Parts: sequence; structure tokens; C-alpha cells
Amino acid sequence: MATYYDQLILTSNGTRVTYHNITNQIRKIVEKSQITHGICVVSSPHTTCSVVFEEYVHDTDFNGDEYIQVDLNRILNKLIPRQLTESDYLYPGQAHVDFLHGLDDPDYPTDEATILNADAHLRATLFGSSENFVLKDKTLLIGSVGYIYFIDWDQNRVRDRKCNIMIVGD
Repeated sequence: MATYYDQLILTSNGTRVTYHNITNQIRKIVEKSQITHGICVVSSPHTTCSVVFEEYVHDTDFNGDEYIQVDLNRILNKLIPRQLTESDYLYPGQAHVDFLHGLDDPDYPTDEATILNADAHLRATLFGSSENFVLKDKTLLIGSVGYIYFIDWDQNRVRDRKCNIMIVGD
């Protein structure tokens, strides 16, 4: 049994939901791992990001977002509207704001407007933070139209996001 770990750094655009098609990067990591059969886990450590498996759609809008992503955003905007003020959602409460101000972490700026992202947390909770893929004969079994996407639901600031990849097998 062998284990291989890698990480991608992905930059969000900070003005709308960011979709990263990471399929080819994951395929290269699988190749580097030299593992023939096993499981590939693709995971986000961020509470406002998701990893999803979806069909690749060739048509895009003027932002470069695939039509299925645009459709998904439209549905989610109705179900979980963007948080624009502190009265849109209960989150974040004062105790959480105080906690964040106490962190010594550059990823959490003291500008409270950047944490008005309850919508991003709720969307990430619905979609989850990881996906697992079967690896057979050094190939991800994702079919001919299946692609892997890393999504940053947070629309409040540009920042680098991490995507962890762990491959376990023979």
C-alpha cells in the first residue's frame, strides 16, 4: 500500500463564485503518484469551498463560466441569496467576530465586511468539501464527460485557496 500527497493553490476572483476546472491537474498528480490502483481523494480545507464532480459543458458566458455553473448559480441565488449586510443572516454573531479579530492569521483580515459570507458557508455545507475517485490502471474512472471542479463560494475578496489531493493504493 502506497500513499501520495499533493496540493494545488488556486486563486479566487473575489467578485463572484469561482469555479476551477482541476481535472487535468488531478490527472497529472495521479500520474506523478505512480499508484496503479486505488482511491484519489480531492479535498478543500476551507469552509466556504467545495469539490464537485460534474459534466464538462463546452458553452460559457462572457465571464468564462460554463452554462451549468451559471444555471447552478441562478438556482442557488434564489435558495441562498448572497449576504450583503449583517442583517441578511444571523452569521456572524458577535462572539465569532471577536474570535476572528483575535486570530493572528493573514487569511482572516479585520475588515468585517469580508466575513459577511454566510451564503458561502451554507453553499459549501450543501455541496461538501471533497470527492473520492476510483483509480484503475493509473486512470481516474470519471468517464468521458466527468470533470472535477474546485468551487470558491465566497465572493468577498481575492485570495489563494488550497486543494489537497491524497492518493492511496498499490
